[in-house]
Amino acid sequence: MAAPVQQKIVVEEIKEGVVILKGGDLRGVLMASSINFSLKSTDEQDSLIFKYQSFLNSLDFPIQILMASRHLNIEEYLASVEQKRKEQDNELLQIQIAEYYDFIKNLVEVGNIMDQSFFVVVPLARVEKKESGIIEKLGIFQSSKPKGNEETKSFDELRVQLWQRLEYVGSGLAGIGIKSTILNTEELTQLFYRMYNMGSKNVPTTPKE
Repeated sequence: MAAPVQQKIVVEEIKEGVVILKGGDLRGVLMASSINFSLKSTDEQDSLIFKYQSFLNSLDFPIQILMASRHLNIEEYLASVEQKRKEQDNELLQIQIAEYYDFIKNLVEVGNIMDQSFFVVVPLARVEKKESGIIEKLGIFQSSKPKGNEETKSFDELRVQLWQRLEYVGSGLAGIGIKSTILNTEELTQLFYRMYNMGSKNVPTTPKE
């Protein structure tokens, strides 16, 4: 028998814009814009690659880049178009609006158009070693119990440290030409709702810049 979905969700709580995992570790999430790399010239592409490489090399903590794709939901838009058609007194305009309605609906269905969102997940361990190299820091995703050479910080202290990382990542992305924003508690809740309810039609969407 498959385990309940709740048992597979590693999130314990979301508060103050922070995702708290069951092991006590923290996660912050940035929503990021995208760049149409294929439309850039060769020199521009090389420049972007170099900047991105420099940005990654500057990090002393791991990050996770997440792309979420789902079929474009235009039901609300189509409903508004249909309402406009009903409110229109001109018969010719009613016909034109109806044709436009059918065109847009068929275009999305046949074209299999996807809505894509991009996120950068920034981690912070609840307990970190006072002195650790990059190899140890790569274990940040693993929960661990405090040891003699480790220190435990309060939630507020951890949140400040996590925010510093998020702002640093956001600044690095801006240097590449990518806009980003830190998700707040409500937006994080909507994001996880979307992730675990991919088949739902009425799914709250995370706001974009």
